[in-house]
Amino acid sequence: MLRKLYDWMLGMANHPHALWVLAFVSFIESSVFPIPPDVLMIPMILARPSRAWLIATVALVASVLGGMLGYAIGAFAFETIGQPVLESLGKGDAMEAFNTRFNDFGFWAVLTAGVTPFPYKVITIMSGWTSMPLMTFVLTSILARGLRFYLVALLLWKYGAPIRDFIERRLGLMFVLFVILLFGGFAVLKLL
Repeated sequence: MLRKLYDWMLGMANHPHALWVLAFVSFIESSVFPIPPDVLMIPMILARPSRAWLIATVALVASVLGGMLGYAIGAFAFETIGQPVLESLGKGDAMEAFNTRFNDFGFWAVLTAGVTPFPYKVITIMSGWTSMPLMTFVLTSILARGLRFYLVALLLWKYGAPIRDFIERRLGLMFVLFVILLFGGFAVLKLL
């Protein structure tokens, strides 16, 4: 089923309404959908590099709005919607322990999930469930998702098809390394 969704998304990249499809996918990916919008963004930008910034902006706005839906699911419908979504992602067992520590690291959790391959929807739902301040959640989501989508757009706009393999296979790892270095930098600053 996931393969069919993936193939459908690739096929939609050349559709006349591809931006609307991207907005829809970016919106629902932030709360329930399993496939990230990058799958659709990459072929859209490769097909029309002049629209890279528009494509990234559509993904950003829709993703943050979808993140707010995920936040609302966590805040108001956790047991009926949020918990089943998290359990389907294999994150059900750690929810209680996660809840007690989450808001201590809220900004960093949202930033990390927004730029790395970690499912952003987990963080959106958990942010609502743990009552993270909404403004912290929204601003961090804008920063994280903007960083991710605009970096993909920049790389594709500048380097085109040759960078596609790097983005699809290694960009997530690069973001993970970036977050580790960022945390390490702050830890070193605390020690000084």
